Amino acid sequence: MKAFLILEDGTVFEGTSIGSTREVVSEIVFNTSMTGYLEVLTDPSYAGQAVCMTYPLIGNYGITDDMESGRPWPDGFIVRELSRIPSNFRCKGTIQDFLVKHDIPGIAGIDTRALTKILRDRGTMNGMITTNENFNFEEIKPKLQAYATGDVVSKVTCSEKTVLKGAGKKVALLDFGAKKNIAKSLNDRGCEVTIYPAHTKAEEILKTNPDGIMLSNGPGDPKDCGPIIDEIRKLYESDTPIFAICLGHQLMALATGADTHKLKYGHRGGNHPVKDLQTGRVYISSQNHGYVVDTDKLDPKVATPAFVNVNDGTNEGLKYTGKNIFTVQFHPEACPGPQDSGYLFDRFIEMMGGAK
Repeated sequence: MKAFLILEDGTVFEGTSIGSTREVVSEIVFNTSMTGYLEVLTDPSYAGQAVCMTYPLIGNYGITDDMESGRPWPDGFIVRELSRIPSNFRCKGTIQDFLVKHDIPGIAGIDTRALTKILRDRGTMNGMITTNENFNFEEIKPKLQAYATGDVVSKVTCSEKTVLKGAGKKVALLDFGAKKNIAKSLNDRGCEVTIYPAHTKAEEILKTNPDGIMLSNGPGDPKDCGPIIDEIRKLYESDTPIFAICLGHQLMALATGADTHKLKYGHRGGNHPVKDLQTGRVYISSQNHGYVVDTDKLDPKVATPAFVNVNDGTNEGLKYTGKNIFTVQFHPEACPGPQDSGYLFDRFIEMMGGAK
């Protein structure tokens, strides 16, 4: 069956329908990872977006247990070629069946690198995936221009508190769309991790006297999370050590008076170099974000830059002055991606007083 990807600037790609055949409007973004498509699909940070994989062959090892949440989150999936016959001893199914099961539409057989170049040069834009061959662009253009991700954190967060038992430090993890490997990275280091829904009040967390607080990754514009920012401000004012990743990094910055802005096309992939400004060392990182913290609006009495993106000079981390708080824009838990910065979890444990 034919399918079409229609961008809000009028560009149209014709390909083959994959997954669900329903029509969807979403923000179109691209990911440059060569592998790890399953982790990408199950990363809650992609809620409200349709993701294009730039690597030309996707699905060749099928569906395995390497999921970062219990379900896929993107609104749509865009590939050059979808492998219909995967080969992997761990394979439990195909991408096609996975997309159909979860009612996610997609398109294959288009020039994904041409699409990526358009998004890179003109900026991220909205688009529609449809199987309707008789579409009228002028009729759907208002839908494309009006689409916004909105409050997607409420959509992806957990519904109730859960605990991963451990004999070490007690960590409260605020789930804004947390990937499983964040909790696992802490739990593997002996921490007992209590996972809280995104809108949990600061008082409820602090009354349990956690050794540390973790602010997770998540989707959308951080400025859409006003009530959450208010609670994070209360956490900042406590003396509890805090480590934040991705959206959590942005929310902490907003809670302490800094600002954020949207990137032209974002950072999404497993090969982004970041520089530690204290040591000068460069790490290769996994990233998935469309917003960054404005360092020119930082108050050095509150926070100073700790990491910078080598490619474009944008902020990749902050160290908070006089506080046991540090935050990073990239993903030290990876999955998919390099494990270079996994040591940051060890730094967090040291900040909490070391392993018990």
